[in-house]
Amino acid sequence: MRIGNIDLGERPVFLAPMEDVTDIGFRMLCKRFGASMVYTEFVSAEALVRDVKTTVQKLTISDEERPVGIQIYGRDTDAMVEAARIVEQAGPDVIDLNFGCPVKKVAGKGAGAGMLQNIPKMLDITRQVVQAVKVPVTVKTRLGWNHEQLIITTLAEQLQDCGIQALTIHGRTRSQMYTGEADWTLIGEVKRNPRIHIPIIGNGDIHSLDEADQAFEQYGVDGVMIGRATFGCPWIFSRQQFTFNEKLDILEELLRINVERIDEPRGIIHTRRHLAATPIFKGIANFRPTRIAMLRATHMDELLAILEQTRQLLG
Repeated sequence: MRIGNIDLGERPVFLAPMEDVTDIGFRMLCKRFGASMVYTEFVSAEALVRDVKTTVQKLTISDEERPVGIQIYGRDTDAMVEAARIVEQAGPDVIDLNFGCPVKKVAGKGAGAGMLQNIPKMLDITRQVVQAVKVPVTVKTRLGWNHEQLIITTLAEQLQDCGIQALTIHGRTRSQMYTGEADWTLIGEVKRNPRIHIPIIGNGDIHSLDEADQAFEQYGVDGVMIGRATFGCPWIFSRQQFTFNEKLDILEELLRINVERIDEPRGIIHTRRHLAATPIFKGIANFRPTRIAMLRATHMDELLAILEQTRQLLG
């Protein structure tokens, strides 16, 4: 599979862009364990144009994580175009347009999946961003606003005509949010459309490389993207089996990278989400007090000490 001049190999598996999750430390680990391509947290176009410091910081990428995409969202065409130009200067391999985020603070304001209610605006933004930058532009979206408006088969062709170089489809509608099961049948229908010539990447309810393999076989997609199943589990992209201690080592490394690359307070906050979600602590009896202590720790040494105590008890 190729996006522009980027050769992603056969059956690539991607790390989805996720707010407060896909920081640089987590991306670097996912890349190390086999992610074919990673994405930053999604970036507000308007905040980027206003030069909001915390937003601009999200554009920091490393050569170690390439190929890497930066995803932007917004509802104003001019802001999206200007943001794309700013993002291009950060040197990503791909600029991705977020037309799929379903959360109220994004979609409720007409951005993200909210664009599924204003297709002319979505296409105008896409067309103008493609024309404004030289880096490949891709799109991530959903099946439609709700089950009465499953428009993805037509929309895919329209977005392709705007000049995008790949399309990622989450197999849910906006109204579903993250509930129910992802429907891959329409993703497969888009891929089988003889008029579609850009890569189609499927997303939704993939929890392992085995499930990714099944999606490739059953739906013929060019790539598979994994989102929430990666929380606290960067090794999900590897077929290697890891011990509890090895997984704990990886999470400790994530903490160190985040503190070094961001700063101690925010590095810890970013790592907490992964410690709260990681599957390695699930099912452990009487673990709740330790979990609470992990999520309350405010200094790296304190958190590392709690993790070491956990290792002594369980490793």
